[in-house]
Amino acid sequence: MDAIEKIFGKTAQMTVLKNLIENQNEPTYLSGIAEATGLSHSSVSRVITPLVASGVVLEKPLGKQIRTFQLNTESEAANLIVDFYS
Repeated sequence: MDAIEKIFGKTAQMTVLKNLIENQNEPTYLSGIAEATGLSHSSVSRVITPLVASGVVLEKPLGKQIRTFQLNTESEAANLIVDFYS
């Protein structure tokens, strides 16, 4: 268990956030996050919504139905989380 899990617990949202931090320079899809983390597609979809709403994660549409997600490195909150995680 790493420091972030010790403080916040091992939740689906923390698992998704850690995945995005570790791959912060690479946009990814919900299915890619689900595969990398072992979470279900629906769990990833549920927990990424508040991360996008808070501005920590950027969502970019790619066509009509496909969305990509990436850590928002311009977000002060995201940068604080990354600094803490590091």
